Amino acid sequence: MAEKHIVVQGAMCLCNFGTSPDHLKVLTNKKDYANDDNGSKKPIATHKDIGTTFEKNTFGSCSKKNNLPCTITVTKWADFYEDTVLDNGGQILLETSKATCPIGGPDCIKIVKHGQMAEPTAQNFDNTNDEVQKTLNPMITPKEMTETIPDDSGVIDG
Repeated sequence: MAEKHIVVQGAMCLCNFGTSPDHLKVLTNKKDYANDDNGSKKPIATHKDIGTTFEKNTFGSCSKKNNLPCTITVTKWADFYEDTVLDNGGQILLETSKATCPIGGPDCIKIVKHGQMAEPTAQNFDNTNDEVQKTLNPMITPKEMTETIPDDSGVIDG
C-alpha cells in the first residue's frame, strides 16, 4: 500500500455535487502541526473537524439542491487514521478520507489536495549527493547555495 499524506489546514476539498472546491479550516486542533517548521500555520486535521469547517463554507452551486448555493456542513469523516489519537481526542485525516454532508450523503466530500507543501530546509541541502547535484545543475553546488551570500556586484543597471 502506498504511503498516504496527513491532511492539514488549507487542504482543498470538493463535493461530488458541487462546482468549486473550498479549503479546510482546522478548528479543533491547536497543538499538533505537520509540514510547518514554526508550528503556527498547518495544524493537523482530525475526524473531530465537523460542522462548518471551511474557509468559504460553500462548494459553489449544489446539483442536489437544483443548483442553489451549497452550504457545507460536515456531519462525519470516514477513512481516517485510527492508530493515533491526538491530544484533542481526534484521529488524523488522510488524503483518502471522505466526509458526509446531510444533502450529498455519505462520503460525498473528498480531499483533492492534502495541504502539505514541500519546503526544503538546510538539512535537505546537507543530505544531497554532490555527484547527482553536479549532473543536474553543473553551474552551482548545494553547498555554495547555503554558504555564499549572493550580491549584486557585476550587475549592470539598464
